[in-house]
Amino acid sequence: MTATPDNIGDTMPPDGYAVVAIASSAGGITALSRVLSDLPPDLPVPVLVVQHLDPRHETVIADVLSRRTKLPVRLAGADQSAEAGTVYIAPPNRHLLVGSQGILSLSSSELVHFVRPSADLLFESVAGAYGPRAIACVLTGSGRDGAMGVGAVKSRGGTVIVQDPEEAEFDGMPTAAVETGAVDFVLPLGEIAAVLRGLVEGGEHDRQ
Repeated sequence: MTATPDNIGDTMPPDGYAVVAIASSAGGITALSRVLSDLPPDLPVPVLVVQHLDPRHETVIADVLSRRTKLPVRLAGADQSAEAGTVYIAPPNRHLLVGSQGILSLSSSELVHFVRPSADLLFESVAGAYGPRAIACVLTGSGRDGAMGVGAVKSRGGTVIVQDPEEAEFDGMPTAAVETGAVDFVLPLGEIAAVLRGLVEGGEHDRQ
């Protein structure tokens, strides 16, 4: 049964959440900007992001998103430690993974569902590293990337949030995630940041 913002506390792990992983594709820059702009600068967890990018061009996504959020935004680098209150973006054509102790790694391994970076691989690594303390979030995008990964997060006791496919600019990724049955919250884009904040700050958030 899909949770609602009013029973947000029902998904809380005993030790609190430790990471948020977000995936998006087509239409994702706008959606990411909306979510990140509504998160506070003192967010107590790191945010790891897979946005499908054209590998043929130098990316300016970190600069673009930096102008729209109070959180520092940077392209993820190998062997970095994921710090609370910081957004890490997967570089073009590299898979972003996280291991024990929150250490980031990058991989050039084969494409997954024709894409690299892969939301599935990020979510699976987050599930393995954080278990029930992980939150996975799927935003607008075409294709099915992220669907297998949300299943991994849910199987380890984590929490899954998906943008409502009916209002997503591209509904492929959100629909595929919802169809797994592993989703805790299906929300309009404008409500996602409030629920993320409520979860990571201990279950309190403003209810409309």
